[in-house]
Amino acid sequence: MILLLVAALVAVVPASAELELSTSNSVYSQGEILFVYGTADPEETLIIRLSAPDETIAKFDQITADKDGVFHYALLVWPKESTDFPFGTYAVELISTQQDLTEKTDIKFTSTSELVEIPVERRLNILVFAPESAAVNGPIRVFVQVTSDGLLLGNNPEELLQTTHVHTPAGKVETLSDSFDTLHRGLYYVDYTPTQEGTYVFHVVAFSQGTTSHGSVATNVLSQDLAGISDQIVRLNSILDETSAELATLKSEITGFGSTLETASSNIDTSVSSISNSVVNIEEASSQLNSLLLPIVSSIGIIVALQIVILARRRVL
Repeated sequence: MILLLVAALVAVVPASAELELSTSNSVYSQGEILFVYGTADPEETLIIRLSAPDETIAKFDQITADKDGVFHYALLVWPKESTDFPFGTYAVELISTQQDLTEKTDIKFTSTSELVEIPVERRLNILVFAPESAAVNGPIRVFVQVTSDGLLLGNNPEELLQTTHVHTPAGKVETLSDSFDTLHRGLYYVDYTPTQEGTYVFHVVAFSQGTTSHGSVATNVLSQDLAGISDQIVRLNSILDETSAELATLKSEITGFGSTLETASSNIDTSVSSISNSVVNIEEASSQLNSLLLPIVSSIGIIVALQIVILARRRVL
């Protein structure tokens, strides 16, 4: 009875699903053929996808396993390197349309696959750009570039940069993963507004296909940014230029005034000389008048004296 029950349970449980993927080599160069092979369910429809280093689809095909569940397929003849097929790490992915399974393996496309053992690994790089200085309560725009084997890596920034954060001067850590916007494939930016003075360190962390990369940049936040200081310097220079122009005008006016004073002084000297000459002439005229009046006065005196004498005699008589 127990044996019959076990046999019935075994008959009810389906056979375990299988999906295996292999490639003919791990490193390829131009002109070589990329063969894929493996096992799946008998006569199962499979999707084979080749992803470039930037996770774009370089090749996409659909095949069917044979009645024994075996498949083998020439997916690609590697072309000459180009922007569509650059050197780097590619991913071959096998997707089952009947089973909820996916198999994936990495391969390398290089200039040569002979005599050199090349490790199949992804190179995830981050570049972070931010201003060296900023002002309190003024937005800081931080740009992030993510590449894989030199190609811009396109992805959802919330997933790609999910652990990115900023270290504030107060020692706190603020998450920025939900704040990024996409500028271009592989290029992202975030606007952050500091609320206090000090140094802010933006720590960007990218994660893609099991590979992590880090990048950091620091911004010194001041009470006023260099742009404001520069504007003040420009205004100060403008004021100094205006003052210099006014001083030049005043100098020219003073120069004219000096010449006017010299002319006036010369005129005064001339007038003084004229007055002096007039005084001399008056003195000469006065002396001449005195010389003329003196005989007349003497004559009048004599006449008056004679009249007095005549009147005196008359009274005596």
